[in-house]
Amino acid sequence: MTRSALICGVTGQDGAYLSRLLLDKGYEVHGASRDAQASSFANLATLGLRERVHKLSVNVTDFRSVLQALERVRPDEVYNLAGQSSVGLSFEQPVETLESVGLGTLNLLEAIRFMGRPIRFYNAGSGECYGNCDRPADEGTQFRPRSPYAVAKAAAYWEVANYRQAYGLYACTGILFNHESPLRPERYVTRKIVAQACRIARGSREKLRLGNVRVVRDWGWAPEYVEAMWRILQHRAPEDFVIATGESHSLERFVELAFAEVGLDWREHVEIDSALLRPADLDVGRADPGKAAQVLGWAARHRLPDVVRMMIAGEQG
Repeated sequence: MTRSALICGVTGQDGAYLSRLLLDKGYEVHGASRDAQASSFANLATLGLRERVHKLSVNVTDFRSVLQALERVRPDEVYNLAGQSSVGLSFEQPVETLESVGLGTLNLLEAIRFMGRPIRFYNAGSGECYGNCDRPADEGTQFRPRSPYAVAKAAAYWEVANYRQAYGLYACTGILFNHESPLRPERYVTRKIVAQACRIARGSREKLRLGNVRVVRDWGWAPEYVEAMWRILQHRAPEDFVIATGESHSLERFVELAFAEVGLDWREHVEIDSALLRPADLDVGRADPGKAAQVLGWAARHRLPDVVRMMIAGEQG
């Protein structure tokens, strides 16, 4: 029989790439957004998938809306990619961030428990939960969140763990570190860097304004990371996994690579703007994805130079 999947948050970068992956594997894919009638589903359209995904409206902060969607779709797998997904914006909208991520995850878990069907649940976690990492973080590393976004993701992680332990749900969290693609909105710093570097290379006289370029992150390629999501739900037992490349670099290095890719010296086109500094920031993010390699057979194939090059190609093409 054809397996079915419900993707909450299908309009985002990961939702679009995950839709493509599941469709290629023969799934019937249902994609949920807060208002399906008003959404353009632009990322699905970019990948040529808009007509292949069954679209429906779901507000994950409304329990009745979630329950109705599950009753209608009756999925084998649910992927929770919904909720406010910007670290920077979470400082401006902390309440909405905690509600959309924390309450949204709780509603999905409780609705699955209420239905009593063998639904496998994937929750999108974040490496931001670890805070500053003196050593690479693995599945046993303590959380020390430094943003409202990270606090919300940490709460959702523990909700999933509790429902797995207390109620026997097949519920897992993928603790994903940064992963990028051309489908990122320009409000994300990596896409902002790539987009402005390309415009400057075409003759624009604008300056790229950034905050703290000394921050260190583990950056990967988003289409690879959605495969990890799927593999997590195919494992015989529900477990949580860190998903990352295992290599970390500064934002300055990302900027340097992006401008070099278009033949420019970044130092001639970048200005540091203190207004872009966050109230609290994660200085260093490091990951140990060894468990995913050992248990799931998943390892990132692309590293930072590949990611930057492919993002530039997507911007130019």
